[in-house]
Amino acid sequence: MSPELIHLFDLPGKTVVVVDILRATSCMTTAFAHGIAAMKPVASLEECRALKEAGYVIAAERNGEKVAGFDIGNSPFSYMEPALQGRKVAVTTTNGTLTIAKSMAAHDVLIGSFLNLSAVARRVTALNQDLVIHCAGWKGSVNAEDTLFAGALIDLLLNDFTLGADDATLAHALYRQHQDDLPGYVSQSSHAQRLQGFGIMKDIEFCLATDTYEVVPFMQGDQIVASGN
Repeated sequence: MSPELIHLFDLPGKTVVVVDILRATSCMTTAFAHGIAAMKPVASLEECRALKEAGYVIAAERNGEKVAGFDIGNSPFSYMEPALQGRKVAVTTTNGTLTIAKSMAAHDVLIGSFLNLSAVARRVTALNQDLVIHCAGWKGSVNAEDTLFAGALIDLLLNDFTLGADDATLAHALYRQHQDDLPGYVSQSSHAQRLQGFGIMKDIEFCLATDTYEVVPFMQGDQIVASGN
């Protein structure tokens, strides 16, 4: 439920689905659905900024806001620009890129969001490995929206997988309770309220839409790519 807990899980040989609904993995899914070539997640602003000289479009977010001097922030709508098609993007965010970095011991690392929920479930089933859903949370704390996604993915996989931890049981129960009004429940969360203060309610609503895209980004070396892109 948080990168602070990932050390409790054995990752080698497993599939990890990284999720940061508001908004990193939703942005990544959107970016590949709109034709970017690759995305390089990095930890620091300095590393990201330096990659501009290597031809990358640079994207950075801290505490929910775009960082001054970078090309893109953390809105999925920024990744719909036709000028980004075929480009490589370097990205650093408050929570999502850290979560990816802490997942790299896994055999396969997939990027998950509500936007590609069913496609992720199909890919996880095809990989036929034990699964860890790694929620980015917020600065080490658990958050509502990532936990809801975990519950939604679990709901699609129950015929093929068994639950291995109480974390998964709790996430699934939370999703089943609120599946008919995800925006209503998420709107009460601290992260959503924090982002509402930046006037980006349309981002929040977009990121909670289910199965908008079929693309499933995944880690290949130190970059994110997507099959068939």
